Amino acid sequence: MAEIAVYPGSFDPVTNGHLDIIKRSNNIFDKVIVAVFNNPTKRPLFDMEERVEMLERAVKDYDSVEVDCFAGLLTTYLKEKEAKVIVRGLRAVSDFESEFQMASMNKKLASDIETIFMMTSTEYAYLSSSIIKEVASFEGCVRDLIPEFIVDRLFERLKERDQLL
Repeated sequence: MAEIAVYPGSFDPVTNGHLDIIKRSNNIFDKVIVAVFNNPTKRPLFDMEERVEMLERAVKDYDSVEVDCFAGLLTTYLKEKEAKVIVRGLRAVSDFESEFQMASMNKKLASDIETIFMMTSTEYAYLSSSIIKEVASFEGCVRDLIPEFIVDRLFERLKERDQLL
C-alpha cells in the first residue's frame, strides 16, 4: 500500500516556503495531497478555487502530488483519503506551540494518524502568506518569494479590494 501524506494549509497565496515543503515531502512519500483548508475563521484574499488552481499550476511537474480542498476536521479528511500522515512545516520555534497543540488534538481524534514536522529551509524561515500579503499591500517586492505567475495576481487582487496602502 502506498504511503499517502497530506499537507494541509490555507495557501493564501502559496509561497516558495510551501513549495519547499511540498518538494521535500514528495521525495519521502509515495503520494502527497496538498489540501487547501476552508477555514471559516479567516477571510482569505483568494477564494478556494483560485488557491487550488494556483497550487495545481505550481506543482504541475510533480506526478505524485495532488491538490484538493476540504472543510471540517483534518482527521476525517485523512481517513477519506486513506492517508496516515500529516505534514506540517515549521519556520521557527514560535510555530511549534500551536503546531504541537494541533498535532496532539489530531492524535486524540485519530490515534493511527501521525504528524511529521519539517523544518522549512533556512532561506524561507521568515516567509508566510500573511507577511507576503502585508509587504505587497505596501507595494513591496515579493518576487522570488512566491511563484512568478502569482505576483501580478496578488497585486491585482489587493487593488480590487482597495488594500494597497
